[in-house]
Amino acid sequence: MAPSDRLARLRRGLVIPAHPLVLTAARTLDARRQRALTRYYVDAGAGGIAVGVHTTQFGIRKPGVDLLRPVLELAAETVAEWRPTKAAGFVKVAGVVGPTRQAVHEATVARDLGYDAGLLSMGALASATDAELVSHARAVAEVIPLMGFYLQPAVGGRRLSYRFWRRFMEIEQVVAIKVAPFNRYATLDVVRAVAESGRAGEVALYTGNDDNIVGDLVTPFPVRTVGGRSVTIRMTGGLLGHWAFWTREAVRMHARARGAAERRSDARGITSLLRVGAETTDANAAVFDAANAFRGCIPGIHEVLRRQGLLRGRWCLDPAEELSPGQMREIDRIWNAYPHLRDDDFIRERLDGWLR
Repeated sequence: MAPSDRLARLRRGLVIPAHPLVLTAARTLDARRQRALTRYYVDAGAGGIAVGVHTTQFGIRKPGVDLLRPVLELAAETVAEWRPTKAAGFVKVAGVVGPTRQAVHEATVARDLGYDAGLLSMGALASATDAELVSHARAVAEVIPLMGFYLQPAVGGRRLSYRFWRRFMEIEQVVAIKVAPFNRYATLDVVRAVAESGRAGEVALYTGNDDNIVGDLVTPFPVRTVGGRSVTIRMTGGLLGHWAFWTREAVRMHARARGAAERRSDARGITSLLRVGAETTDANAAVFDAANAFRGCIPGIHEVLRRQGLLRGRWCLDPAEELSPGQMREIDRIWNAYPHLRDDDFIRERLDGWLR
């Protein structure tokens, strides 16, 4: 499948887990289990993966750690060798961060490793103007197709205005935007910018709002443009840290949500989906540590994957990055409350093969 065909799949809407970093107790890369995790996402039915993003830990870029390229390369190689037929259509997204020079370098590494798009975070440009942000994005877009990223401020993002998103949409190489401000007003800024741009049919919106996944996927966003056009925008897929675990069930939920969005569900079906949405948000609050400004987000994800046998521990690059007080108790609560959201049996049956 040509890169353009994979981008067409991206535009139609996919389940894309944000890939964690798997470490040993010595906080070095556990390549065996890193591969196993990638294989899990492929076999669970995900349409792609995102690597080098917040869930992968931004610290992989630090001098002395230097894991960005190895982790990107390992994921790409694993996808190619594990299920070659599926790999042809499997979308690979690379996180791209930092000032322009760094971002262009990271985009070049990702492109050379066969990644299809760069998920562009603006968190490092905290004081840049809208014009400077757009210029930065254009420089990266010359290297790799862009997926915009509205990263929530609580984990390193910055406020991005409607005006910015409207100008961002003028970049021809933009193929998608991950909307993850965890804020309905800010989410609507992006929706309106896409509608006003006239590019709604060619730039996909992906939910990154882990606190409102189902709501984003089933909601029609009606926009009356300045020119008087009526446009309905939908989010067709998700690129989510929450989908880094319980991925098999996430794929099933995404299919149900897309069916509902296309009016293939009755009122009872919608109500059932919204119930799953409320359960998912509750589970996410525990795993992502919403009560403590998301400080325990990454170790929370690791804890879930550890319980399912994919990881051996919660280790992060920073030894101080651990579960918050009371977070384990909350994870225990949602673990027992929502067994139907988990895919324990699916993992148990295949884990030995993934670890080969």
